[in-house]
Amino acid sequence: MRSIRIGAGAGYSGDRIEPAVELAAKGGLDYLVFECLAERTIALAQQVRMKDPAAGYDPLLAARMQAVLPICRANNVRIVTNMGAANPIAAAEATRTIARRLGLTGLKIAAVTGDDVLEPLKTADVVLDTGDTIRALGNRVVSANAYVGAGAIAEALAAGADVVITGRAADPALFLGPLIHEFGWALDDWDRLGQGTVVGHLLECAGQITGGYFADPGLKDVPDLARLGFPIGEVREDGELIVTKVAGSGGCVTPATVKEQLLYEIHDPQQYFQPDVVADFSQVTVEELGPDRVRVVGGRGRPKTGLLKTSVGYLDSYVGEGQISYAGPGAVARGRLALDIVRERLALIGVATSELRCDLIGMNALHGDDRGQVAEPYEVRVRVAGRTETMAEAVRIGNEVETLYTNGPAGGGGAWKSAREVIAVVSCLVPEDVPQLCVGMLVA
Repeated sequence: MRSIRIGAGAGYSGDRIEPAVELAAKGGLDYLVFECLAERTIALAQQVRMKDPAAGYDPLLAARMQAVLPICRANNVRIVTNMGAANPIAAAEATRTIARRLGLTGLKIAAVTGDDVLEPLKTADVVLDTGDTIRALGNRVVSANAYVGAGAIAEALAAGADVVITGRAADPALFLGPLIHEFGWALDDWDRLGQGTVVGHLLECAGQITGGYFADPGLKDVPDLARLGFPIGEVREDGELIVTKVAGSGGCVTPATVKEQLLYEIHDPQQYFQPDVVADFSQVTVEELGPDRVRVVGGRGRPKTGLLKTSVGYLDSYVGEGQISYAGPGAVARGRLALDIVRERLALIGVATSELRCDLIGMNALHGDDRGQVAEPYEVRVRVAGRTETMAEAVRIGNEVETLYTNGPAGGGGAWKSAREVIAVVSCLVPEDVPQLCVGMLVA
């Protein structure tokens, strides 16, 4: 039975580039997929595009393409990625420029657009998961992008694209598109699409399935994490998946790493809602075939809902933050005094916060003060962060922490402060015909 090999070159926007180069050179791949969009990433990219219409795509796109395009072209590896973010067309143009600079003439680069649905939703009464509408958010809205499916990716590949660049496609769709194209799967073959979604879900986070975000020394040891190899999926025409990695690379592929990734971000294993299918993971089986080779089968599916999850980004508030360290005898007492001073100062100068955190990092910053008696550390880091309605108020929070240098307990050092906008993300459902998808092709 025919099979193809798909490598996962990135699991988030800032991921390492070296493992992708290793995959392209040594993985025997047919496809290399870069999954680089988180929930907030595209809203932030839209902000960048507002300031510069030629920007708004992944900031590492140029570096990644520069590194892998020559190798992929030499080895006949096709690239699929959502690094287009808020501007797939500009990303495709940038990729063409890089290809020409590298002498890769004739390279076909497809841009998939249409996931940006902000304009049609501005006047619609679509209800957000908060109960509000986009209209109620007014001019605070930054972005609205629907999670589109694999169909347009498969279309671009059928048109001969060597590189396919999308915006907000669903993560598994980046892998499902090549499977639909290569194997001719029907768009209503729900069980095949369900198993293909298992493939995409397992590979989409790259190093997480080869031991990254898994290691726990003494309990779950992972070798050579500094040279972590990213995964390869060997996928048969019937959807059977074998997860592996480049021989000699760091990390490991085991039933445990696969099972942890299978459950990652899954609320209901029987109903994993995707734009192409409602996937059912409940009958999936995982079998170790040998070192770094794990077989995965059993994904199923039911008809898609006809609705697409849409992420709406909006300017919610501002956050001001300040940090300072104390060390030596009495460090905890001095840190607590510092927090008391900042709280009182913020009240005295009238800084209003809708949320205020006052933490001693290393003692209570993650789990609070209700852990019972803990040994007093030799050093602590004071952190104060507050959510405000204005940037000016946010700035004052960090300033008050900084003034602890000369107006607070003895021995403070290493002060740091920041103030930033908060782009919040809410979700809604839109009919699948709202995004007007388009595949455009450029040739280097």
